[in-house]
Amino acid sequence: MKKIKEYDLELYNCIEKELKRERNTLELIASENFTSTNVLNIVGSILTNKYAEGYPGQRYYGGCEAVDEVENIARYRLKKLFNAEYANVQPHSGSQANMAVYLTMLNPGDKVMGLDLAHGGHLTHGSKVNFSGQFYDFVSYGLEKKTGRVNFDNVLKIAREHKPKLIICGGSAYPRYIEFEKFREVADTVDSYLMADIAHPSGLIASGVHPSPWPFCHVATSTTHKTLRGPRGGIIIAGKDFENKWGVVAPKSGRVKMISELLDKSVMPGIQGGPLMHSIAGKAIAFKEALEPEFKIYCNNIVSNSKVLAEELKLKGYDLVSNGTDTHLVLIDLSNRDITGKLAEKKLEEAGITANKNMVPFDRKSPLVTSGIRIGTPAVTTRGMGSDEMRKIADLIDSVLSNIEDDKNISKVKSSVEELCSSFSLYSTI
Repeated sequence: MKKIKEYDLELYNCIEKELKRERNTLELIASENFTSTNVLNIVGSILTNKYAEGYPGQRYYGGCEAVDEVENIARYRLKKLFNAEYANVQPHSGSQANMAVYLTMLNPGDKVMGLDLAHGGHLTHGSKVNFSGQFYDFVSYGLEKKTGRVNFDNVLKIAREHKPKLIICGGSAYPRYIEFEKFREVADTVDSYLMADIAHPSGLIASGVHPSPWPFCHVATSTTHKTLRGPRGGIIIAGKDFENKWGVVAPKSGRVKMISELLDKSVMPGIQGGPLMHSIAGKAIAFKEALEPEFKIYCNNIVSNSKVLAEELKLKGYDLVSNGTDTHLVLIDLSNRDITGKLAEKKLEEAGITANKNMVPFDRKSPLVTSGIRIGTPAVTTRGMGSDEMRKIADLIDSVLSNIEDDKNISKVKSSVEELCSSFSLYSTI
């Protein structure tokens, strides 16, 4: 960093500003985490120089012997981590992983079924402003108003009515376990494929803290930077025996093509060119870390912290979607208070608490305003915080939201946040 400071002080100051923010604030965005210095170092390595279009042993460029080994290591570790038979580590993001699966399994205009964005789904699950909602005919299922959970009688009813070719389970703001087996029952009833988007709970699944998508889902996609605590990127995995279930007859040749071949081609050259080999190496390091026994302890602590935080907020009178959590995230419904999610996010950030506004089921406000906020515990757990700190964090959140226009109180909370953060060092070697 010293050389960067000397060469580009303007950019160096931006990085220093971000480092200060991460060290001195409570990062409660459920989709964010602090990756290890090993990952940081390898993502900044010379591997960024290498163009490696294609796959190991089948590249379009020469000089790929070393990066072939890197990608094979990443794929091997990923398959071991998730007990998978197929793994693709090239997607640049979770959205591109989803796009590759759609390109493999669907034709434009095909019917697809996913969780409504306002009920905890993701943009790539059929939002009209996203490619998914523009290229495919999506229908949505939602959560039950009373319980905040998926009602599978209703899911089955919608599936029978629309007969989707693909059903997607999982989302970005659903605090409960994904019930893979029940979704598979629905998928089998209407002869649909089942895809799991496990971007949020993937680390919990890898460690055995959350149920696995196998053998129920045909394919799963994920990011690598949330509960997996790796670099930003995406992955595609599939479980045992998926080839036999997914053999596809090619229209021209009449040859049966295996789904692994089709998925690989959908990623490259289907939706992207050269893979980011420095990022793939970072993924490989993160997978190695996730295979260590300590990672399961970490994931158990994530969920324990999330449950404590949820219970403390409930005791203070906050409404939680589904009345709690099984995972790393808590979704707070502020509809019963005269506060929008947008205002709550702004005031919490002023107090040094980073969260994000989020729609809640049956939200009457727009996605840019919302009636809720989403919080999560992966990042604060990485810092070493536990149950006592979660109770303090609940107090700090409540102090801000209960005195939303009191700037003096917000300043006081910010001082308390900085004091708390100072006890849990972050990137001390940087």
